[in-house]
Amino acid sequence: MKFLRVRQGFTLVELLVVIAIIGVLVGLLLPAVQAAREAARRMQCSNNVKQIGLGLHNYHSAYGRFPEHLGGTYINQDGGARNTDISNVRRLSFLVGILPFVEQQALWEQISNPLDGYPAMGPGPWKTGYKPWTTELATFRCPSDPATSTGLGYTNYAACVGDASNMTNIGGKNEEGYYRDDNSWQQGPDSDENWVVERSGATKRGVFVGRHFTKFRDILDGTANTIAVGEIGCSLGDRSVVGDVLRVGGSFSGGSPHEPAAIDKDSRDPARPSFLVAGNTFARGSRWADGYLTYSGFQTIIPPNGVSAVVNNDRDEGFLSAGSRHQGGCHVLMADGAVKFITDSIESGNQNQAPVQVRGPWPPSGSKSPYGLWGALGTKASKEVESLE
Repeated sequence: MKFLRVRQGFTLVELLVVIAIIGVLVGLLLPAVQAAREAARRMQCSNNVKQIGLGLHNYHSAYGRFPEHLGGTYINQDGGARNTDISNVRRLSFLVGILPFVEQQALWEQISNPLDGYPAMGPGPWKTGYKPWTTELATFRCPSDPATSTGLGYTNYAACVGDASNMTNIGGKNEEGYYRDDNSWQQGPDSDENWVVERSGATKRGVFVGRHFTKFRDILDGTANTIAVGEIGCSLGDRSVVGDVLRVGGSFSGGSPHEPAAIDKDSRDPARPSFLVAGNTFARGSRWADGYLTYSGFQTIIPPNGVSAVVNNDRDEGFLSAGSRHQGGCHVLMADGAVKFITDSIESGNQNQAPVQVRGPWPPSGSKSPYGLWGALGTKASKEVESLE
Protein backbone atom coordinates (compact mmCIF):
# COMPACT_ATOMS: atom_id res chain seq x y z
CA MET A 1 0.00 0.00 0.00
CA LYS A 2 1.33 3.45 -0.85
CA PHE A 3 0.81 6.45 1.40
CA LEU A 4 0.61 9.94 0.00
CA ARG A 5 2.83 12.48 1.76
CA VAL A 6 1.14 15.85 2.17
CA ARG A 7 3.58 18.79 2.33
CA GLN A 8 2.70 21.37 4.99
CA GLY A 9 3.43 25.06 4.26
CA PHE A 10 2.04 28.54 3.75
CA THR A 11 0.45 29.60 0.57
CA LEU A 12 1.56 32.92 -0.87
CA VAL A 13 -1.67 34.55 0.25
CA GLU A 14 -1.23 33.30 3.81
CA LEU A 15 2.38 34.52 3.87
CA LEU A 16 1.35 37.98 2.71
CA VAL A 17 -1.37 38.11 5.37
CA VAL A 18 1.14 37.19 8.10
CA ILE A 19 3.59 39.85 6.85
CA ALA A 20 0.81 42.43 6.83
CA ILE A 21 -0.18 41.56 10.40
CA ILE A 22 3.42 41.82 11.57
CA GLY A 23 3.72 45.19 9.83
CA VAL A 24 0.62 46.47 11.58
CA LEU A 25 1.91 45.27 14.96
CA VAL A 26 5.30 46.91 14.41
CA GLY A 27 3.56 50.10 13.33
CA LEU A 28 1.60 50.08 16.57
CA LEU A 29 4.58 49.13 18.69
CA LEU A 30 7.11 51.73 17.50
CA PRO A 31 5.10 54.81 18.58
CA ALA A 32 4.49 53.12 21.92
CA VAL A 33 8.22 52.50 22.34
CA GLN A 34 9.03 56.07 21.35
CA ALA A 35 6.41 57.40 23.77
CA ALA A 36 7.82 55.25 26.56
CA ARG A 37 11.34 56.48 25.85
CA GLU A 38 10.19 60.12 25.86
CA ALA A 39 8.32 59.52 29.11
CA ALA A 40 11.55 58.19 30.62
CA ARG A 41 13.52 61.18 29.31
CA ARG A 42 10.90 63.56 30.65
CA MET A 43 11.13 61.88 34.06
CA GLN A 44 14.92 62.21 34.02
CA CYS A 45 14.57 65.88 33.11
CA SER A 46 12.19 66.37 36.02
CA ASN A 47 14.75 64.69 38.30
CA ASN A 48 17.44 67.11 37.04
CA VAL A 49 15.23 70.07 37.88
CA LYS A 50 14.50 68.58 41.31
CA GLN A 51 18.23 68.15 41.96
CA ILE A 52 18.86 71.79 41.03
CA GLY A 53 16.09 72.75 43.45
CA LEU A 54 17.72 70.75 46.23
CA GLY A 55 21.02 72.43 45.39
CA LEU A 56 19.44 75.87 45.70
CA HIS A 57 17.83 75.02 49.04
CA ASN A 58 21.03 73.54 50.43
CA TYR A 59 22.95 76.61 49.25
CA HIS A 60 20.42 78.82 51.04
CA SER A 61 20.76 76.70 54.19
CA ALA A 62 24.52 77.13 54.07
CA TYR A 63 24.73 80.84 53.23
CA GLY A 64 21.32 82.29 54.12
CA ARG A 65 20.59 83.35 50.53
CA PHE A 66 20.34 82.03 46.99
CA PRO A 67 23.45 82.11 44.78
CA GLU A 68 23.96 85.31 42.86
CA HIS A 69 23.07 85.27 39.18
CA LEU A 70 25.60 87.31 37.19
CA GLY A 71 28.02 87.03 40.08
CA GLY A 72 31.72 86.35 40.32
CA THR A 73 34.81 88.55 40.39
CA TYR A 74 34.83 92.27 39.65
CA ILE A 75 37.10 93.68 37.03
CA ASN A 76 39.86 96.03 38.18
CA GLN A 77 37.99 98.71 40.15
CA ASP A 78 40.68 101.36 39.75
CA GLY A 79 39.70 101.92 36.13
CA GLY A 80 42.45 99.71 34.71
CA ALA A 81 42.30 97.69 31.53
CA ARG A 82 39.36 95.32 31.06
CA ASN A 83 41.18 92.00 31.11
CA THR A 84 38.74 89.09 30.99
CA ASP A 85 41.57 86.59 31.48
CA ILE A 86 41.98 87.73 35.09
CA SER A 87 38.30 88.30 35.91
CA ASN A 88 34.95 86.80 34.92
CA VAL A 89 33.53 90.38 34.98
CA ARG A 90 30.50 89.43 37.08
CA ARG A 91 29.11 87.19 34.35
CA LEU A 92 28.73 83.83 36.15
CA SER A 93 25.36 82.13 36.30
CA PHE A 94 23.72 80.77 39.45
CA LEU A 95 24.61 77.27 38.21
CA VAL A 96 28.26 77.89 39.09
CA GLY A 97 27.37 78.63 42.70
CA ILE A 98 25.35 75.44 43.26
CA LEU A 99 28.02 73.07 41.91
CA PRO A 100 29.09 71.77 45.37
CA PHE A 101 25.42 71.11 46.17
CA VAL A 102 24.67 69.04 43.03
CA GLU A 103 27.50 66.53 43.50
CA GLN A 104 30.06 68.52 41.52
CA GLN A 105 32.52 69.27 44.31
CA ALA A 106 35.54 68.32 42.19
CA LEU A 107 34.58 70.78 39.44
CA TRP A 108 33.88 73.48 42.02
CA GLU A 109 37.36 73.04 43.49
CA GLN A 110 38.87 73.54 40.05
CA ILE A 111 36.89 76.76 39.59
CA SER A 112 37.41 78.18 43.08
CA ASN A 113 41.18 77.78 42.88
CA PRO A 114 43.74 79.04 40.34
CA LEU A 115 43.89 76.67 37.36
CA ASP A 116 46.12 76.57 34.26
CA GLY A 117 47.19 80.18 34.58
CA TYR A 118 43.68 81.49 35.28
CA PRO A 119 42.71 82.98 38.67
CA ALA A 120 40.21 81.59 41.15
CA MET A 121 36.64 81.75 39.80
CA GLY A 122 38.02 81.68 36.30
CA PRO A 123 38.06 84.06 33.34
CA GLY A 124 35.10 85.29 31.28
CA PRO A 125 32.60 82.41 30.85
CA TRP A 126 33.06 82.48 27.08
CA LYS A 127 36.74 81.45 27.30
CA THR A 128 37.08 78.04 25.64
CA GLY A 129 40.64 77.67 26.94
CA TYR A 130 39.34 77.27 30.49
CA LYS A 131 38.42 73.61 30.96
CA PRO A 132 35.65 74.00 33.58
CA TRP A 133 33.59 76.18 31.23
CA THR A 134 33.78 73.53 28.50
CA THR A 135 32.68 70.71 30.81
CA GLU A 136 29.28 69.23 29.93
CA LEU A 137 27.25 68.31 33.02
CA ALA A 138 24.44 65.75 32.72
CA THR A 139 22.56 67.42 35.58
CA PHE A 140 22.30 70.62 33.53
CA ARG A 141 21.12 68.90 30.34
CA CYS A 142 17.65 67.68 29.39
CA PRO A 143 17.91 64.19 27.84
CA SER A 144 15.21 65.10 25.32
CA ASP A 145 17.33 67.91 23.86
CA PRO A 146 19.56 66.63 21.02
CA ALA A 147 21.81 69.71 20.87
CA THR A 148 25.51 68.96 21.27
CA SER A 149 28.15 71.28 22.63
CA THR A 150 30.22 73.22 20.12
CA GLY A 151 32.92 74.16 22.60
CA LEU A 152 31.39 75.41 25.85
CA GLY A 153 29.12 73.38 28.12
CA TYR A 154 25.38 73.71 27.42
CA THR A 155 22.49 74.10 29.87
CA ASN A 156 18.76 73.44 29.58
CA TYR A 157 17.96 75.03 32.93
CA ALA A 158 17.80 78.77 33.45
CA ALA A 159 17.09 81.37 36.14
CA CYS A 160 13.71 83.11 36.21
CA VAL A 161 14.22 86.88 36.38
CA GLY A 162 10.55 87.86 36.43
CA ASP A 163 8.19 89.49 33.96
CA ALA A 164 10.09 92.67 33.02
CA SER A 165 12.70 93.47 30.38
CA ASN A 166 14.11 96.85 31.35
CA MET A 167 17.53 96.38 33.03
CA THR A 168 16.75 92.81 34.11
CA ASN A 169 19.96 91.85 32.30
CA ILE A 170 22.42 93.16 34.90
CA GLY A 171 20.17 94.43 37.69
CA GLY A 172 21.43 97.97 37.15
CA LYS A 173 25.02 97.19 38.21
CA ASN A 174 27.99 97.31 35.89
CA GLU A 175 31.03 95.05 35.92
CA GLU A 176 32.68 97.06 38.69
CA GLY A 177 29.63 96.89 40.93
CA TYR A 178 28.50 100.47 40.37
CA TYR A 179 24.90 101.28 39.55
CA ARG A 180 24.84 102.36 35.93
CA ASP A 181 22.38 102.23 33.02
CA ASP A 182 24.60 99.98 30.90
CA ASN A 183 27.20 97.26 31.31
CA SER A 184 30.11 99.64 30.90
CA TRP A 185 33.06 98.67 33.05
CA GLN A 186 33.70 102.22 34.20
CA GLN A 187 31.42 104.29 36.37
CA GLY A 188 32.08 107.43 34.38
CA PRO A 189 31.50 111.08 35.35
CA ASP A 190 28.00 111.14 33.86
CA SER A 191 26.65 108.19 35.84
CA ASP A 192 23.27 109.01 37.39
CA GLU A 193 23.16 106.44 40.18
CA ASN A 194 19.83 107.52 41.66
CA TRP A 195 18.07 107.25 38.32
CA VAL A 196 19.57 103.82 37.64
CA VAL A 197 18.62 102.56 41.11
CA GLU A 198 15.03 103.69 40.55
CA ARG A 199 14.79 102.20 37.08
CA SER A 200 16.39 98.87 37.91
CA GLY A 201 14.51 98.59 41.20
CA ALA A 202 11.17 98.76 39.40
CA THR A 203 11.94 95.65 37.38
CA LYS A 204 13.71 93.38 39.90
CA ARG A 205 10.61 91.22 40.00
CA GLY A 206 11.94 87.65 39.77
CA VAL A 207 13.55 85.26 42.24
CA PHE A 208 16.87 85.93 40.53
CA VAL A 209 18.07 89.51 40.06
CA GLY A 210 21.27 90.16 38.15
CA ARG A 211 24.23 91.03 40.44
CA HIS A 212 22.06 90.94 43.57
CA PHE A 213 21.30 88.28 46.19
CA THR A 214 17.80 87.02 47.01
CA LYS A 215 16.58 85.35 50.19
CA PHE A 216 13.46 83.35 51.01
CA ARG A 217 12.16 86.34 52.95
CA ASP A 218 12.06 88.34 49.69
CA ILE A 219 9.53 85.96 48.08
CA LEU A 220 6.40 87.59 49.49
CA ASP A 221 3.99 85.96 47.03
CA GLY A 222 4.83 82.55 48.50
CA THR A 223 7.51 80.08 47.47
CA ALA A 224 4.87 77.64 46.19
CA ASN A 225 3.52 80.30 43.82
CA THR A 226 6.81 81.63 42.41
CA ILE A 227 9.03 80.14 39.70
CA ALA A 228 12.76 80.05 40.45
CA VAL A 229 14.15 78.00 37.54
CA GLY A 230 12.78 76.77 34.22
CA GLU A 231 13.72 74.83 31.12
CA ILE A 232 15.08 76.36 27.96
CA GLY A 233 15.91 74.72 24.63
CA CYS A 234 19.49 74.61 23.36
CA SER A 235 20.38 75.71 19.85
CA LEU A 236 20.60 73.23 16.99
CA GLY A 237 21.81 75.99 14.67
CA ASP A 238 18.64 75.80 12.57
CA ARG A 239 16.82 79.01 13.65
CA SER A 240 14.24 77.01 15.61
CA VAL A 241 12.02 79.07 17.91
CA VAL A 242 12.84 76.80 20.85
CA GLY A 243 16.62 76.92 20.56
CA ASP A 244 17.66 80.20 18.96
CA VAL A 245 17.45 83.89 19.87
CA LEU A 246 16.76 86.44 17.12
CA ARG A 247 18.51 89.78 17.06
CA VAL A 248 15.97 92.54 16.46
CA GLY A 249 16.25 96.29 16.09
CA GLY A 250 15.40 99.00 18.59
CA SER A 251 15.80 98.87 22.36
CA PHE A 252 14.15 97.00 25.20
CA SER A 253 15.29 99.50 27.80
CA GLY A 254 14.64 103.08 28.80
CA GLY A 255 10.95 102.90 27.97
CA SER A 256 10.59 99.83 25.80
CA PRO A 257 7.89 100.22 23.14
CA HIS A 258 8.02 96.50 22.39
CA GLU A 259 4.96 94.34 22.92
CA PRO A 260 5.32 90.55 23.27
CA ALA A 261 2.65 89.71 20.68
CA ALA A 262 4.32 91.90 18.05
CA ILE A 263 7.79 90.48 18.76
CA ASP A 264 6.44 86.92 18.58
CA LYS A 265 4.58 87.56 15.33
CA ASP A 266 7.33 89.48 13.57
CA SER A 267 10.04 87.01 14.58
CA ARG A 268 8.39 83.84 13.23
CA ASP A 269 8.72 82.62 9.66
CA PRO A 270 5.11 82.82 8.34
CA ALA A 271 5.62 79.72 6.21
CA ARG A 272 7.25 77.74 9.05
CA PRO A 273 6.03 79.07 12.41
CA SER A 274 8.34 76.79 14.40
CA PHE A 275 11.32 78.66 12.96
CA LEU A 276 12.53 82.23 13.16
CA VAL A 277 12.68 84.59 10.20
CA ALA A 278 16.02 84.82 8.44
CA GLY A 279 18.47 86.97 10.37
CA ASN A 280 21.29 86.95 12.88
CA THR A 281 20.78 84.73 15.90
CA PHE A 282 22.42 83.78 19.18
CA ALA A 283 22.58 80.18 20.43
CA ARG A 284 20.26 79.64 23.41
CA GLY A 285 21.71 77.78 26.39
CA SER A 286 25.17 77.40 24.88
CA ARG A 287 27.12 78.56 27.98
CA TRP A 288 26.02 77.06 31.30
CA ALA A 289 28.46 79.27 33.23
CA ASP A 290 27.35 82.54 31.56
CA GLY A 291 24.66 84.50 33.40
CA TYR A 292 23.44 86.55 30.44
CA LEU A 293 19.77 85.86 29.75
CA THR A 294 20.48 84.43 26.30
CA TYR A 295 22.43 81.59 27.87
CA SER A 296 20.92 80.90 31.29
CA GLY A 297 17.91 83.10 31.98
CA PHE A 298 14.28 83.65 30.99
CA GLN A 299 11.26 85.83 31.73
CA THR A 300 7.61 84.97 32.26
CA ILE A 301 6.45 87.26 29.47
CA ILE A 302 6.01 85.26 26.25
CA PRO A 303 4.57 81.79 27.13
CA PRO A 304 6.76 78.65 27.02
CA ASN A 305 8.15 77.66 23.62
CA GLY A 306 7.55 81.19 22.37
CA VAL A 307 9.98 83.44 20.56
CA SER A 308 13.16 84.76 22.19
CA ALA A 309 14.56 88.05 20.87
CA VAL A 310 17.28 90.49 21.93
CA VAL A 311 18.52 93.87 20.77
CA ASN A 312 21.03 93.89 17.92
CA ASN A 313 24.57 92.97 19.00
CA ASP A 314 23.47 92.35 22.56
CA ARG A 315 22.91 89.11 24.45
CA ASP A 316 21.15 90.21 27.57
CA GLU A 317 18.35 92.73 26.93
CA GLY A 318 15.11 91.48 25.41
CA PHE A 319 12.34 88.91 25.72
CA LEU A 320 13.68 85.44 26.53
CA SER A 321 11.17 82.60 26.70
CA ALA A 322 11.21 79.31 28.57
CA GLY A 323 10.86 76.16 26.48
CA SER A 324 11.88 72.57 25.87
CA ARG A 325 11.94 69.69 23.39
CA HIS A 326 9.17 67.97 25.36
CA GLN A 327 5.77 67.92 23.72
CA GLY A 328 3.51 70.75 24.78
CA GLY A 329 5.44 72.62 27.44
CA CYS A 330 8.40 72.65 29.83
CA HIS A 331 9.37 71.95 33.42
CA VAL A 332 9.72 74.69 36.02
CA LEU A 333 11.05 74.67 39.56
CA MET A 334 8.99 76.54 42.12
CA ALA A 335 10.87 78.33 44.87
CA ASP A 336 9.65 75.77 47.41
CA GLY A 337 11.41 73.00 45.47
CA ALA A 338 8.35 71.55 43.70
CA VAL A 339 8.69 70.64 40.01
CA LYS A 340 5.77 71.47 37.71
CA PHE A 341 5.13 70.99 33.99
CA ILE A 342 3.83 74.20 32.38
CA THR A 343 1.94 73.89 29.09
CA ASP A 344 2.38 76.20 26.12
CA SER A 345 -1.25 77.24 26.51
CA ILE A 346 -0.90 78.66 30.03
CA GLU A 347 -2.96 81.82 30.52
CA SER A 348 -0.60 84.70 29.72
CA GLY A 349 -2.71 87.84 29.97
CA ASN A 350 -2.37 90.77 27.61
CA GLN A 351 0.44 90.04 25.16
CA ASN A 352 -0.19 93.41 23.52
CA GLN A 353 1.04 95.21 26.66
CA ALA A 354 4.64 96.32 27.11
CA PRO A 355 6.22 95.14 30.41
CA VAL A 356 6.18 96.89 33.77
CA GLN A 357 8.61 99.82 33.88
CA VAL A 358 9.38 102.73 36.15
CA ARG A 359 7.19 105.31 34.44
CA GLY A 360 5.43 106.05 31.18
CA PRO A 361 2.45 104.65 29.23
CA TRP A 362 3.00 101.12 30.60
CA PRO A 363 2.22 99.45 33.92
CA PRO A 364 4.20 101.34 36.61
CA SER A 365 6.46 99.71 39.17
CA GLY A 366 4.60 97.60 41.70
CA SER A 367 1.81 96.69 39.27
CA LYS A 368 0.49 93.16 39.04
CA SER A 369 1.85 91.32 36.05
CA PRO A 370 0.09 92.13 32.76
CA TYR A 371 0.86 88.58 31.60
CA GLY A 372 -1.76 86.70 33.57
CA LEU A 373 -0.99 83.50 35.42
CA TRP A 374 2.31 83.00 33.58
CA GLY A 375 3.53 86.48 34.49
CA ALA A 376 2.30 86.24 38.08
CA LEU A 377 4.23 83.00 38.63
CA GLY A 378 7.41 84.85 37.68
CA THR A 379 7.05 87.70 40.18
CA LYS A 380 8.10 87.22 43.80
CA ALA A 381 6.56 90.20 45.57
CA SER A 382 3.77 91.79 43.53
CA LYS A 383 1.08 90.67 45.99
CA GLU A 384 -0.37 88.19 43.50
CA VAL A 385 -1.92 84.99 44.79
CA GLU A 386 -2.01 83.11 41.50
CA SER A 387 -1.31 79.41 41.85
CA LEU A 388 -1.01 76.36 39.57
CA GLU A 389 -3.17 74.31 41.96
